[in-house]
Amino acid sequence: MTGRDDDRRLEELVDGIVVLSSGDLSNRLQVSPARDGIDAVTTGINLLAEELQSMYEDLEVRVAERTALLEAAKAELRRVINTDELTGLASRSLLQEKVAEAVAAADGGRQPALILLDLDSFRLINDSLGHAAGDAVLREAALRLGAAAGAGAGHVIARLSGDEFAVLVVDQEPDAVLQIASRLGESLKDRIVAGGVAVALTAGTGVRLGEPGLRSEELIRDANIAMHEAKKRGRDTLLVFSAAMHEAAKQQVHLVAELRTALATDELELEYQPIMDLSTGTIAGAEALIRWRHPDLGLLAPDTFLDAADEAGLTVEIGHWVLRNAIAQTGRWKSVPGLPADFSTHINLAPADLHHIDLAPYVEGLLARHGVEPCHISIEITETAIMRGGPEVAATMQSLNDLGVRIEIDDFGTGYSSISYLRTLPAAQAKIDKSLLDGLTTDRQQESFVAAILQLIHSAGLGAVAEGIEDREQADRLRQLNCEFGQGYFFSRPLSVADMTDLLARRDGAAA
Repeated sequence: MTGRDDDRRLEELVDGIVVLSSGDLSNRLQVSPARDGIDAVTTGINLLAEELQSMYEDLEVRVAERTALLEAAKAELRRVINTDELTGLASRSLLQEKVAEAVAAADGGRQPALILLDLDSFRLINDSLGHAAGDAVLREAALRLGAAAGAGAGHVIARLSGDEFAVLVVDQEPDAVLQIASRLGESLKDRIVAGGVAVALTAGTGVRLGEPGLRSEELIRDANIAMHEAKKRGRDTLLVFSAAMHEAAKQQVHLVAELRTALATDELELEYQPIMDLSTGTIAGAEALIRWRHPDLGLLAPDTFLDAADEAGLTVEIGHWVLRNAIAQTGRWKSVPGLPADFSTHINLAPADLHHIDLAPYVEGLLARHGVEPCHISIEITETAIMRGGPEVAATMQSLNDLGVRIEIDDFGTGYSSISYLRTLPAAQAKIDKSLLDGLTTDRQQESFVAAILQLIHSAGLGAVAEGIEDREQADRLRQLNCEFGQGYFFSRPLSVADMTDLLARRDGAAA
């Protein structure tokens, strides 16, 4: 070939390489009949192009497979995020999305409403029958709520947490929403067999009816406020949100902030109400009662702030504060002349305190620090807290009892009162609720009932304390019924530390 042909072939070779480098790996270069050096290079480039094309095609297949796997993983992740694994209902995150979509779509038309339900005393099912039985109950509850809400109605049913459910109702008038809410509650009441036991459910239900201009987060917030208020009112309660509830919630937030400050600045204090030996008329002990000396509102009773403290998670901190101060004061009283040898300070603890396994070691440390014998401290635990507390509370009670601290069942006679559980508790005393004293001296039937309660307590080997004694007649009648101890306004109102110390210093130790 001539030099001119070689130049042309070289130009074609360069042009082919440019095409290949642009990404067109299907392009092939022509090989001449000369089979010379240029053709050898051309053949090599063609072989390289074929190899690259094969690798690229394989890579495309692998990318497509990986993309499909990634999309499947994303879909599964979305399913997991949007679905409650146990019940198959919508999750909290999906509910939030659907609420936002429903609010945006409603515009000026029918507004969406939200119903929240929290099962009453569900923990008892888990603690008594086991979590497998509890899960079975939740799955059945989910099925019933779905049926009660109405299949195909466009509503969204979700499980928000352990035993909390939600139903987003769309395109319904307020009356229809309330009917749905009522059906939801009723659907739970037919007995469910779980763990071989038939259980009946009720729920605290909060309803927030939609309004034009109401944001999705406000709809959820207000339904939650209504549900929590329903739970406070008692079992099987349904409440519709009102502006007053929101105002109360804001006030509670403010109260909690002030309470945190009170804990930090020592605004809390204790008063002590004497507990009398009814047979001798002398002081046998005193119950420590928390107060809040609010800088603006004056001295506040516990019922004005302890509920807020519980919702804010401050119960344990306050319980520790009471223990520290009451045990320290008991240590200081040791030097008071005339202090009875068997004097004991009674301290109330909330259910939240009893769920902490370090409570007994904490009490033991305080006793050692202040030189107080365990037998001079009585821990009062409500009957309801004991029965609903589960194994953690039972273990804590046993640990305190092993330490030598006496356990007293508070508010006895208002809950489960039975000899079967009394005999198994590590308790030394039971305190009869003051409500049982109404009619004690005027109603023979009530007197017989109190006598039966006292007999139940004594049959279990426990001592009895009656609270709320308001007159001598009640005190005398309780003494005749063999009630060992009593407290109430007849003997003394709660006293400041100074006044209680003066009372203990009296030679006769009498409070009335």
